[in-house]
Parts: sequence; C-alpha cells; structure tokens
Amino acid sequence: MRDLSLELDLSFHAAPDNTLKFFKDPLIHSLLTNSKTWEEVLFNWLSIIRNDDALKCPEIVRNASLISMGLQFTDDTTIAQMNSIWRKKEEHTDVLSFPILDELTPLPATDSVELGDIIVSVTTANRQALAMKHQLVIELRWLVSHGLLHLLGWDHPDQRSLDEMLAFQKDLIEY
Repeated sequence: MRDLSLELDLSFHAAPDNTLKFFKDPLIHSLLTNSKTWEEVLFNWLSIIRNDDALKCPEIVRNASLISMGLQFTDDTTIAQMNSIWRKKEEHTDVLSFPILDELTPLPATDSVELGDIIVSVTTANRQALAMKHQLVIELRWLVSHGLLHLLGWDHPDQRSLDEMLAFQKDLIEY
C-alpha cells in the first residue's frame, strides 16, 4: 500500500433551486447542497483506487498529493444542453464526465493533478432511483462513481468492459 498523503480539492456546484424544491428529505437536500459528504466519499474512493495496482489509474494520479476535480448537480434541461454542445447528442442523460487526462498527452512530473468534471442530472437520477426501487442517495453515488471512473480513464466500449466497470462501481458504492 502506498504511503502517500492525499488532499482533494473539490469544486462543488449544488443542485439548482428549481430542482431542490422537490426534495424535502434533509439527507437528500444536504447531499445536493453540501460538498463535505462528497469530499469524503470521493477521497475514500480515490484512495482505494490509487492503492490497488490492479485497478486502472493513471500513474500521475497514483502519485499525486493533491487531486482537483469538479462535481455539479443539475437538472435535465441543463444536462441536455451540455450533452448537445459537448457530445452532439440531443437528449438528456444521467451523468456526463469531462476528463482532463488522456493516455496520449504527456504530462509534466508534478504532485498535483486536475481530473476534470462530473455533472449529474438529479432529475434523471431520481427517476432512475424510483425505477430501480432504491434510494436516491444510492443512485447519486452510482452516477458519481461512474463519472469518477471515466475521469480516471475507464471506458466501456464493449459488454465485458462495461460489466467490469459496473461490478467495480458496485464495490465502490458499498464501501
């Protein structure tokens, strides 16, 4: 196990008021407006991934002492606009990831790294949680974990890689 200190710098954007008004549960409201829980969750997930050499993780991330990333909760309208602009898909989606790192770009040796941004549609997450008959907090953790893995270079171009990614997400959200 690596004995490296890690600091996480999370740029957090709370869910918009027009979405928050639908959630009266104090736990959900806190998850959608307060960065502290997500900082802890993401820190733990990053620590797990960084310390397991069998898991896909860029070496610069494994060795960084400071990791920066963004997490934004939004609604279907906003995520559909972003999906249209950035992915040329005229539809809303549950989560978008905008990784900074890629395998082709050489990076300078540094102890800090920017991963990119994760954007989650709370509206879609809520619909999916209802359809799956689980709590919204589970769905939000599922989507954020999926986005994080994409920021770290995970992808699912085929069923095998999708199954591996989903199995690991299940492990992460149960942590």
